[in-house]
Amino acid sequence: MIILGLLWIVVAYALAPLMWDGYARIDPALDDTPRITNTGDHHPGDPLNVELIGSEQELGDIMTAAGWYLAAALGVESDFKIAADTVLSRPDDAAPVSSLYLFGRKEDFAFEQPVGDNPRHRHHVRLWKTASPDVDGRPKWIGSAVYDRRVGISRTTGQITHVTAPDVDTERDYLFECLEKTGQLESQYIVQGFHQQLSGRNGGGDPWRTDGDLYRGVIRSAGAE
Repeated sequence: MIILGLLWIVVAYALAPLMWDGYARIDPALDDTPRITNTGDHHPGDPLNVELIGSEQELGDIMTAAGWYLAAALGVESDFKIAADTVLSRPDDAAPVSSLYLFGRKEDFAFEQPVGDNPRHRHHVRLWKTASPDVDGRPKWIGSAVYDRRVGISRTTGQITHVTAPDVDTERDYLFECLEKTGQLESQYIVQGFHQQLSGRNGGGDPWRTDGDLYRGVIRSAGAE
């Protein structure tokens, strides 16, 4: 009995947390989902690596609880502000992100988390609402979590832009670490083999690489006790 008890402790408190709440192979509902976003001029963008399930309100609530901020819309005023904040090293919790496209439209939401006192480097994720809800009828939001490591010159356009870190898995993992801490995730899954292409370059010419997995989180329903 003692051995069984020790075995249970190891499985329940060591192995199980490492394996999350479950693993999943490719979900048939994802078969028609693009794997990579696009820029406005139809170049490949960033790879998709996260999916969240929950209402728009629940999505906003968990991101706020996780310490992430809704990015401001692009515009002359917001563009000028981020430029000034970058030069003057002033924090900007809601700095705009450039638009990427999926399903023929730009992201529905973009959230970010500043790093230090300068918007030149930050955590950020873009999310798109999918056409099909989950089995319980709740909205699904698929997205791309990427880290902006500095401001530089685009390798493809020559424009001033954010240069992204190549290891997108690190940003995916970090986002879910933040979400876990809120206590608002009902469950988490890894969709293995979501990507067959494991490396590439985004629209700015920045390289990216991934293990191919998509992390899925189900947000606890606002009506759940």
